Amino acid sequence: MDISKITSGISYDYQTTQSKANTEEKEETTESSGVVYEKSNADYKTQNAELIQRLKLETEERTNQLTTLVQQMISKQGNAYGAANDIWSFLASGDYTVSPEVKAQAQKDIAEDGYWGVKQTSERILDFAKALSGGDPAQAEKMRSAFEKGYEQATKAWGKDLPSISKDTYDAVMKGFDEWAAELEE
Repeated sequence: MDISKITSGISYDYQTTQSKANTEEKEETTESSGVVYEKSNADYKTQNAELIQRLKLETEERTNQLTTLVQQMISKQGNAYGAANDIWSFLASGDYTVSPEVKAQAQKDIAEDGYWGVKQTSERILDFAKALSGGDPAQAEKMRSAFEKGYEQATKAWGKDLPSISKDTYDAVMKGFDEWAAELEE
């Protein structure tokens, strides 16, 4: 499964939200006949665009690194990458062995402070959702829904329940969405 498939729902919601926000700003301006002060959010939009681009590139780079690691693991076992119908189903089967180097790298990556660990992964997901929403806590539920949809797609691609690290990450992200939504109430 490609990470871009999971984030495509969030990206679509962001584009729709931004389009609606721009339309509402224009309507506000045209309805009044006096001078209207509009707070500039150009800097915020630029920062968000840069953050979104950085997150996408970083995720793509790390996903490619993980894919290469898995491809090497599969090829060393005499299985061609193409012979595995679906890499996620192959991994979920557990019917493979890994070298000590691959195991060490995987353990490092999913450790508490690792790139694919619960903390860093949940923070990236929430940062991405906030950046796409323009930082608006009112969009938290829309972003939560997109995340849930992506998680369901990942579970389907895996072919069975996801590993516990995925469930822990899901819980951490949901907690983050709850905290973000609570900002709206404050």
